[in-house]
Amino acid sequence: MSYQFQEEALLEVIEKKDEPKDLVVFNDDINTFEHVTETLIRVCRHTVEQAEQCTFIIHHRGKCSVKKGPFSKLKPMKEAICDVGIDARVL
Repeated sequence: MSYQFQEEALLEVIEKKDEPKDLVVFNDDINTFEHVTETLIRVCRHTVEQAEQCTFIIHHRGKCSVKKGPFSKLKPMKEAICDVGIDARVL
């Protein structure tokens, strides 16, 4: 394998990592509406209305994209959401 090819492959991975991603929160039968809403306000800096609407969508559709952005910004948010027992993933 040539070094040029490895460098191009690494650059491609880095570029894909910074493409806009979605922070998706999933529904469960454990967390309350209030807990999810308060977490979205605290972690994602949502307004009360945004957080309530996302929580409603999560409950009724099973998931909701609560934030868009580069992976580097969404990863700490995902970890903070997961740390309080809510299932979230960067997709």
